[in-house]
Amino acid sequence: MKYLVTGGAGFIGSNIVAELLKQGQEVVVLDNFATGKRENILPYVKNPLFTMIEGDIRSFHIVRSAVKGVDYILHQGALPSVPRSINDPITTNDVNVLGMLNILEAAKEFGVKRVVLASSSSIYGDSETLPKVEDMRVNPMSPYALTKYAQERYCQVFYKLYGLETVALRYFNVFGPNQDPTSQYSAVIPKFIRLIKNDKEPVIYGDGTQSRDFTYVENNVWANIQACTAEKAPGEVINVACGERYTLIELVQMINKILGKNIEPKFAPDRAGDVKHSQAGIEKAKDILGYKVRVSFEEGLERTVPSVK
Repeated sequence: MKYLVTGGAGFIGSNIVAELLKQGQEVVVLDNFATGKRENILPYVKNPLFTMIEGDIRSFHIVRSAVKGVDYILHQGALPSVPRSINDPITTNDVNVLGMLNILEAAKEFGVKRVVLASSSSIYGDSETLPKVEDMRVNPMSPYALTKYAQERYCQVFYKLYGLETVALRYFNVFGPNQDPTSQYSAVIPKFIRLIKNDKEPVIYGDGTQSRDFTYVENNVWANIQACTAEKAPGEVINVACGERYTLIELVQMINKILGKNIEPKFAPDRAGDVKHSQAGIEKAKDILGYKVRVSFEEGLERTVPSVK
């Protein structure tokens, strides 16, 4: 089979690319390197099963050329980050919503078997109900979350109107290899690891009791590949996570333990758009995808700490 991985030079995308090539699949990557890294795909450039297309998902011409001839699309390409979207909602909307529409239209034109979207748990917003389950009321609190919800709805509309099979996977705080710790918008785990390694205090926005369902990337990779062929998946929205939650204070303590350090965090005021607690219900993923947690949070953290420079 031939797969297109948009954002394939990014953190999650590059991990998907690695697994698909390991399985002997043909892989096309479309990435403009706005947030992706060339070094993430460097190990694969000489692989005869790998094709790199440098371009922007906002260009329908480029998307069309990338989509032609592929069987499945794993759409990881996006402009991530809640704070970035608050600072620049127009660009976030342009990349995420127009880019999604371009992917879907090209997939419809060329008869792609299925499009799998990387969605986000941020869609659930500040609901106090835990765990978050797919049929609960959504409440996006940032432009980023709103664009992810728009992407999901576009997927479902294309499935219902045109018969294009789509699946949306709602990610919960994914972490692991190839995650950039240096960006001002980088995720909390690589940022905290890098600071603690360098004997610097990580900054927690809020009181540190906010909790997250941290999910090691291998779980997401497996879910994406399984979602391409799972019989009951078309038209569905599915959580992908571990079904557990840890506070940011606990996260700092665990990183300290792995590194043999005792660095205390600093605290700052809450950030706009941040959600207090997040934990996934994963029963639907188990039912539809045959999903199970392949790597626990603790094991994933132990794997990740040595990889962060």
